[in-house]
Amino acid sequence: MEETPSADMEIGATKMFRRSIFIFLKYYQYFTTIPALLMLPFSVFVLLLQTFSSSSSSVFSLLFTLSSIVMAKGCIIQVLNQKKVILPPSFSSLISLYKSLFLTQICNSVIIVTANTVAFSVLFIGINSLESFGFSPKNPLILFVSRSVSSSFLAYTMVISNFSLVVTETENCSGFLAVFKACNFLRRVGKSRALLISLPANLGAAAIGELFRYRIVGRSDCISMASEGLLIAYLHSLLIVLDTILSCLFFKSCKSNFPMNQTGGSHNQIEFFKEEDEDSLSARREIP
Repeated sequence: MEETPSADMEIGATKMFRRSIFIFLKYYQYFTTIPALLMLPFSVFVLLLQTFSSSSSSVFSLLFTLSSIVMAKGCIIQVLNQKKVILPPSFSSLISLYKSLFLTQICNSVIIVTANTVAFSVLFIGINSLESFGFSPKNPLILFVSRSVSSSFLAYTMVISNFSLVVTETENCSGFLAVFKACNFLRRVGKSRALLISLPANLGAAAIGELFRYRIVGRSDCISMASEGLLIAYLHSLLIVLDTILSCLFFKSCKSNFPMNQTGGSHNQIEFFKEEDEDSLSARREIP
């Protein structure tokens, strides 16, 4: 029986998830130390911002957290972009890559803030328009639709942000050019595939955010609260590390079918890495 496109997409996503977890576990000593620890300040900042949304942030803290995520993702992307994995990557190569990644991340932040502002403005106007027709803004259906639209919009902008950093390293470009190439790439690959790939990370981040809020808010014992908060932030960092690995593998697996210099293209079937089966088979043979 012939498989439908949606079923084929699910099979491809499942293979990509398995491949990402395999790579993460294969080099877990590296991924759980340098990238995860570099990501830790960003995770702490994000979790605190989600929990205490009224807290103000200085320019220094924003730049520090952006540097944190840029350095961490740079460590991951550079390792996965090598033909032969060398751990850890050289510090000089990371410094040379840092400027381009940081510029791209600044552009991503501008786009995310602008997109969120536009999305909330449109939702605000829409809800007020419905209220003028006699619909209550607290209607469960209206709340569900508005939250779904805003969440989908934010999820897609985050996908663009992830892929633009990968494009910065692999295509030797930066800034809005990298963002444009990432958008063009996602347009040809398919938005549904990209959103499906990012779904586990989005669900995991939401769950960790709720866990952080549940375990930290209202606590009076500062020492245990700080230690538990750091542990949850570390879990958040590991999730971003795994999501970055997934984005890199997804980009590399699609690149042969959808070249970056191509202006058009059809939604061909994704060819995933053949070495997944080879690595999995060799790993099974090593198990006594």
